[in-house]
Amino acid sequence: MEYALALLVLAALVALVVVVPLRRPDAEPAPDEARIQELEAAKEAKYREIRDAELDHRMGKTSEADWRALDRELRAEAIEVLQQLDRLEGRRPGEEGS
Repeated sequence: MEYALALLVLAALVALVVVVPLRRPDAEPAPDEARIQELEAAKEAKYREIRDAELDHRMGKTSEADWRALDRELRAEAIEVLQQLDRLEGRRPGEEGS
């Protein structure tokens, strides 16, 4: 009888230890990791496009006017990706990130 009561108390304690952390309402959900990874990849791709455009310009493949227009467009797109990342990761403008 005492053995059964001890097992019952032990089971209740284990259940309490497992359930309490899962029921905390103050725990924030983790940001969407898949979206963050997608944006990180987009950021790296945009940086690569900017470098490629600069190289093309230096090699004489594009005119100054064409390169400036393309550079402006690519940098605006990169800024948008960075702002989306900041929003997902909970950073404010001007805050340093990782």
